[in-house]
Amino acid sequence: MRIISGRYRGRVLASLKGENLRPTSDQLRETLFNVLGPELEGRSFLDAYAGTGAVGIEALSRGALEVVFVEHHKPAVEIIRKNLRALEIEKGFRVMTSTVLTALDKLEQEGTAFDFVFLDPPYAEVGEYHRVLRQLARSELLSPASVVIAERSRRCNLEETYGRLQQTRILKRGDSALSFYRRCSDLSIGASVSARRLK
Repeated sequence: MRIISGRYRGRVLASLKGENLRPTSDQLRETLFNVLGPELEGRSFLDAYAGTGAVGIEALSRGALEVVFVEHHKPAVEIIRKNLRALEIEKGFRVMTSTVLTALDKLEQEGTAFDFVFLDPPYAEVGEYHRVLRQLARSELLSPASVVIAERSRRCNLEETYGRLQQTRILKRGDSALSFYRRCSDLSIGASVSARRLK
């Protein structure tokens, strides 16, 4: 598993062997970051269900100002920290050992807001998608132009709306898909991200 582009392009990331982890594939990561493009520069990014941290580290590599990694599985948290140390990344990140719902509560209490939120629960735990998307829709964690992206199995059908979150785009690659959401009242703001198409 390698970083695809940016400052740390080509660097190899460690993963857990023998664990039930499903890192986001290189192809799907490339698809995701091709869509986000230069909009990521200088922005805040939440990598929820971070696993090895590959998505959040890719965001840092491509210019994100700050990334928060949320992962409750302690061996995976150690891998995230190991990968950050190996790349000599010393600032611009926070690693939270917590369930995602608990972390969202804490981050909101701290007054944090994110430009991009990436969710990648275990594909089989469909209820987790619904719970987190509903909580995000109710929270103040999203800035006016925020984009929420949920990675899922292409056989998993998420709802088109969760409170004030509206699905704006779906991209399918192999057995996986990315669902993009924005706040309903903010669909006209920063439309370049949701409207961008891969060449």
